[in-house]
Amino acid sequence: MIQTVIAGERQVAFHDLPDPQPKADWAVVKVHASALCTEYKAWLAGHNPAVMGHEGVGEVVAIAEQGPVQVGDRVVILPQYACGRCHNCMGGDYIYCENGYDFAALHGSTAGNGTFAQYTLKPAWLLPQIPNDVSYAQATLAIDGIGASFGGFEAIGVNAQDTVLITGLGPVGLGAVVNARFRNARVVGVEPAPWRANRALEMGAETVFDPNDPDILQKIRALTDGRGVDCAIDCSGQVSAERLCIDATRRRGRVAFVGECGDEISIRVSPDLIRKGLTIVGSWLYSMADYSKVMKVIRYSPLIDLLISHQMPMSQIQTGFGLLAQGEAAKIVVDPWA
Repeated sequence: MIQTVIAGERQVAFHDLPDPQPKADWAVVKVHASALCTEYKAWLAGHNPAVMGHEGVGEVVAIAEQGPVQVGDRVVILPQYACGRCHNCMGGDYIYCENGYDFAALHGSTAGNGTFAQYTLKPAWLLPQIPNDVSYAQATLAIDGIGASFGGFEAIGVNAQDTVLITGLGPVGLGAVVNARFRNARVVGVEPAPWRANRALEMGAETVFDPNDPDILQKIRALTDGRGVDCAIDCSGQVSAERLCIDATRRRGRVAFVGECGDEISIRVSPDLIRKGLTIVGSWLYSMADYSKVMKVIRYSPLIDLLISHQMPMSQIQTGFGLLAQGEAAKIVVDPWA
């Protein structure tokens, strides 16, 4: 099989590896589509991540034992290699598993450990089925495209009464616009890239501010009678955006952090939490119990096709990374067989 790797700064390579084989409760999935995510940052830096591709979908082609999937099933390939037995896994929060498998140690190689490949290996219980009326490309959105912000919105209870601030309108942030509009919430966005800002407006965001505007906080409050937004979700992973979410949200409001960030943010316990009464949560995807709800958004939102801006062969994945780096794309879906 062919599997993508990063070969150097702004360079990809395609390695021919042995096809993975099923064992125990692991199934082999033929990957029909995979969406690009933050791998482009590793591409820019020339770092080869341990797993290339985590937003794939495909068809089960081999199983070692009878279980929740059968050969021929169309499935979403959920990320991570959760154990399936710990308290979090049993409760549906597999994404927070602390006892995940070491893929290479278990299978003897890294062949099939990501979805920028023609085949992948995954525990069968992490392969929920795709509804018949959902295409492979659309189904990739069940992971970060729709799934990431869906989990954040569930955590803070976004509803039709809310004005929602979304900071960072990359692929995940644009998915947040889709989720917010599906809940009939009012959307205010923050994004510096013109292409992404325009796509958010096309999706129904009321307005999009440039984060470099020195008066941005005052302008956001002016849209809400001076109170601030009801809810905010950061999808950028930037400390300045996280701080804006806290400052722009009204008293007793709710904030979710979805964008990955390794930097420190200053949260002042008294003015931000106690005196303001904010609820601030971090969210990493969603509970498996909510998979059908995520699929409902994908099946019925009129904005879904706007969230996929490009589809291309995996052989052109470098072009996709470049578009994401330039801020000129929403979700990009690649076909490993083209």
